[in-house]
Amino acid sequence: MQTISPAFSCDLKSVIQPNLTAKNARYSHVNGKRVSVRCGYRSESFSFPNGVGSTRADWQSSCAILASKVVSAENSSSITGGLADQVAVVNGHSNGSVDLSLVPSKSQHNGKPGLIQPLTITDLSPAPSHGSTLRVAYQGVPGAYSEAAAGKAYPNSEAIPCDQFDVAFQAVELWIADRAVLPVENSLGGSIHRNYDLLLRHRLHIVGEVQIPVHHCLLALPGVRTDCITRVISHPQALAQTEGSLNKLTPKAAIEAFHDTAAAAEYIAANNLHDTAAVASARAAELYGLQILADGIQDDAGNVTRFLMLARDPIIPRTDRPFKTSIVFAAQEHKGTSVLFKVLSAFAFRNISLTKIESRPHHNCPVRVVGDENVGTSKHFEYTFYVDFEASMAEARAQNALAEVQEYTSFLRVLGSYPMDMTPWSTLPSEDV
Repeated sequence: MQTISPAFSCDLKSVIQPNLTAKNARYSHVNGKRVSVRCGYRSESFSFPNGVGSTRADWQSSCAILASKVVSAENSSSITGGLADQVAVVNGHSNGSVDLSLVPSKSQHNGKPGLIQPLTITDLSPAPSHGSTLRVAYQGVPGAYSEAAAGKAYPNSEAIPCDQFDVAFQAVELWIADRAVLPVENSLGGSIHRNYDLLLRHRLHIVGEVQIPVHHCLLALPGVRTDCITRVISHPQALAQTEGSLNKLTPKAAIEAFHDTAAAAEYIAANNLHDTAAVASARAAELYGLQILADGIQDDAGNVTRFLMLARDPIIPRTDRPFKTSIVFAAQEHKGTSVLFKVLSAFAFRNISLTKIESRPHHNCPVRVVGDENVGTSKHFEYTFYVDFEASMAEARAQNALAEVQEYTSFLRVLGSYPMDMTPWSTLPSEDV
């Protein structure tokens, strides 16, 4: 049977920074010698017609062209359109609408070295060079739990913060980063649907998973007392996970949502807010010079977030250790949920355990109309289904199960077959750093 995969597309839109962003805030960073080049392009639309289809040699050739121009770029504010024509290649496909320019980034603020600023959508263009250090993209700012996950997944790597999930995906596709580590579910908050949609939209492969215990702290500026707090800010999930503790610690404080836990801590430090506290990690307190008013304020000690490790190329599945495989499929037209039962039977018959089933509305065909002469018409959603199962694609039973599943679906895609995270974890504060 031939697998039908949807066309891959990505619309790049201008990023509207949140009103709470402190544009001029910079903090000292342990790596003061870091030299970076900020790459940007402007494009109203961007399309990858066939997904990842080029060879590594093609990409290395393209990046070599760009690298040869870096020296001249340091002496000028931009690169001519001729260079853009040579390097405007994404995954082997030309796009003449891309206008590349290289601008040296400011690594200091008021004479002090600054923290690495998150990538934005305008920073995405082919990387000027490749180094030996593995570069790992994550969503958030330094001090975020995603940064801790990236460090656990790839120790001694170079972490690249990104302001949005889709920017992290594209950073890997455009060779700015080698890997991405992104959350997909939390034991209390459930699935992160945005990343499930992006897994289907983009052409990266899952190469591993990592689980991180979430250890929340209440942070404020030095000298601020708990009874002086009139406002608490953090990510909505972090606020929900600490609701009981916050009612006891700051019963009179207003609770306000922020786009990121560590960014909330950064915002307090940047604006010198003595009446505001943040729910974030202990590392965020260290990075932004805040004190910990209360430690371990999560209402449930078993608060764990699962992250996926993404790469441009898949890994070779093996059978010498526990593996997990993730797939996504859509039912054949007008077959409805009966297909789901047949799919589940294909796995049950072969004694394959499913660890997760997630449904999302089918973007290309969200609604179908069902007509009946006697009772009229009705509308039903069409769905795509994401399934994780405990088996390696190197096993015959997994291959046979997918061969049967393929008979009931309009498309089937293997997102990755990868080792399961079997490392033990605890809720101690040290796990958060």
